[in-house]
Amino acid sequence: MGASSIPVDLLNPGQVFACMGFLEAAHALCGPAEGGFHWASEYDPTARFDLHAEGCDDPVAHVLEFVAGAEVLAAAPNGWAPAKADAEQTLVSSGDRFPARAVNETSLPIVLKSGNRTISLGHWTDGSSRDEFKLYAGNRSAQGIARVQVKGKATAKGVITVSGIAHLLNAHGQALVDDPLGITVPLAGSFNLDARCAWLSIDAGYSPNDHNQQVVGSPVVEMMGAWGLEHARPQRLGTRHYRYAAWAGALDAMLARAQFAEAFALPERRVFAFRLGLSGKNKIVQFAEEEKGS
Repeated sequence: MGASSIPVDLLNPGQVFACMGFLEAAHALCGPAEGGFHWASEYDPTARFDLHAEGCDDPVAHVLEFVAGAEVLAAAPNGWAPAKADAEQTLVSSGDRFPARAVNETSLPIVLKSGNRTISLGHWTDGSSRDEFKLYAGNRSAQGIARVQVKGKATAKGVITVSGIAHLLNAHGQALVDDPLGITVPLAGSFNLDARCAWLSIDAGYSPNDHNQQVVGSPVVEMMGAWGLEHARPQRLGTRHYRYAAWAGALDAMLARAQFAEAFALPERRVFAFRLGLSGKNKIVQFAEEEKGS
């Protein structure tokens, strides 16, 4: 069984979501997987996420290589077409079923396709009773956001203007594998999961968008965080108020989903609460506070 261990900031909800994403991805791509956190003490801000998976020597490296090499597609039901043609949108069929009651072209699920492996993601269009936790707004599509996180952006002459996971893996190699959540770059559109990107004009005193300034965050946190939210959502406490847990020791994906959402309590766990800020119509994840004595 292969193993990986990566640093994680437990106060950054997006990084914990991303750890869940690595566990889900390793389970899907490598075989049975287990993951859990460890920390030196309750008051130590540093922590690590340990991941074990059958079929992969280094599950984090395997997941990053899959994502970096994947084509990002949008899934739509049979017979559906967007109101306006979009040259950058590539559609694949999701059959006769769709996760939400109505089809919204900005919220279509995505498909990551690499070789003969395909992974469908779409927590932002969940039509069940669960909180869909869709944070981005406006005319941005999930496919467009995910494609930039994975492939980045480049000029017609090949000059990289926004780095995606593929660029970071090529440029940093093992350094990205060792600390995939720590390397940050300017982002252009995101799922709004990385708390390091959570600027509010009322706090900053101005809007970076008005001055063409890019916020800095991690495309790995954004993409793997979205993967982590596919089967597990933080516990909703109230309007834009949430809670999640980090646990000590290894849990398989199914038990990790429940523990993350505080469905049951383990003896060694830490509980965190956070709020979503508002930036225009977008909701943004903000840094969490630990709930002592939970």
